[in-house]
Amino acid sequence: MTEQSKQGLLLSRVFNAPRELVFKVWTDPKHFGKWWGPHGFSLDVIKMDVRPGGMFLGCQRSPDGSQAMWGKFVYQEVTEPEKLVFVQSFSDEEGNTIRAPFNANWPLEIMNIITFEEIDGQTTLTMQGGPVNATAEERAAFDEMAPMVKQGFGGTFDQLAEHLESQQ
Repeated sequence: MTEQSKQGLLLSRVFNAPRELVFKVWTDPKHFGKWWGPHGFSLDVIKMDVRPGGMFLGCQRSPDGSQAMWGKFVYQEVTEPEKLVFVQSFSDEEGNTIRAPFNANWPLEIMNIITFEEIDGQTTLTMQGGPVNATAEERAAFDEMAPMVKQGFGGTFDQLAEHLESQQ
């Protein structure tokens, strides 16, 4: 199930894995770098301190290595294995927030709320994300790109499903 709501984007997917494992691959740098991001891109995890106030810092590289984009999460809430809340931004190598390289009106910060619910050994992951402290132009840019963001997360979640299978 995927829909766009007033709070941004809402995505939900069922994974054939226990909740503790799904949570672990979101919070352990040894796992996270193996599945996060667009298909074919690599992710170098520079820092991953999963606690309120902690930060993830990483660099995604295109398949041919010609493009590199830095990004960060600042964790707001961590309730193992039930919930992760973080603010996501593009960044420079030091973790300073910068504008997205693809759109000058892309919001500087996106709040993501992820919940993990296990039923009969399967985990339903629900992710809600949307702009924080955004201007009207930034909200419009986010809404315009929502279908591409949804498609991108579909691919990322496919990679997550494959990674989870390899861990069981």
